[in-house]
Amino acid sequence: MAPQVFVSHATEDKQRFVVRFAQRLRENGVDAWLDQWEMRPGDSFVDRIFEHGLKEAQAAVIVLSAISVNKPWVREELNHSVVRRISRGLKIIPVVIDECEVPECLQATLWQRINNLENYDEAFQRILDAIFDRSTRPAIGQPPERLADAEVVLPSLTATDQHVLREIYREDMENAFATPDGLKATAELASLSDSDLLDTVEILETQGYVRVEWSGAGVASINLTTDGFRRCAEVFVPDYKAMLAQVAGLLINEGVYENTELAKRVNRPQRFVNSLLEVLEEAGHIKTMKFGSGVWEVVKVSPTLKRSLE
Repeated sequence: MAPQVFVSHATEDKQRFVVRFAQRLRENGVDAWLDQWEMRPGDSFVDRIFEHGLKEAQAAVIVLSAISVNKPWVREELNHSVVRRISRGLKIIPVVIDECEVPECLQATLWQRINNLENYDEAFQRILDAIFDRSTRPAIGQPPERLADAEVVLPSLTATDQHVLREIYREDMENAFATPDGLKATAELASLSDSDLLDTVEILETQGYVRVEWSGAGVASINLTTDGFRRCAEVFVPDYKAMLAQVAGLLINEGVYENTELAKRVNRPQRFVNSLLEVLEEAGHIKTMKFGSGVWEVVKVSPTLKRSLE
């Protein structure tokens, strides 16, 4: 059924706007209720408006003009409409056709302004959309294929965030840090704008995945935090837990305490093994001493590490 819409207005605005406006509503599938069409000689003005017009309406268009805002009857219709909105969900659509003060009770309601009473097609379409509860929001398209095909498995990260984090992880493992230029040089992230990339890096920093070093020109370097490495490795490295257990076993069972020897024994890059040691140290399982030559030595192994392997 066509939605019934009550058109509240001042009599003085009928000929210059309201009648033609209500006709357009009806021509577009809206059962516009206008007093001059609905009332006959002898009808009760109060009964017809409040018991038929407003009572049966799904929406009320309030035409606000320099004249109508000062009309007692328009105020009564508006007050009744506000009560109906609160009690029964009546939709109120203010339409402003003059420079006038919008009533206080409508200040928090989005109104539609019409500046040219002879040409207002766009505004009229917005009013129709409000009456029929239609959204004009464009449909969401498909993101670039290389950013859309990844399954999001890290909490609070979008597919794009996760792609950026994966590249930061790769560069951190290979070069000890990542840079925006290095990330954008990869085919994976070439289509990402500079601003979107920096937004993602900021989100990753806020969530504790990375540390960002700044220079006067912007971001100088991006490093994984220890917890960021752990969370990345759990997702991006299939045998991460096995590698962690293997390093722990070498520490406990064979007394292999230097990072360079550990890297040889597990056949993994030094940077990766160093990160494993940082994870164990942050968890309180070991203590390390770091030397300037890049050699790390485990100087203490906690009993908790042995228990974690049992």
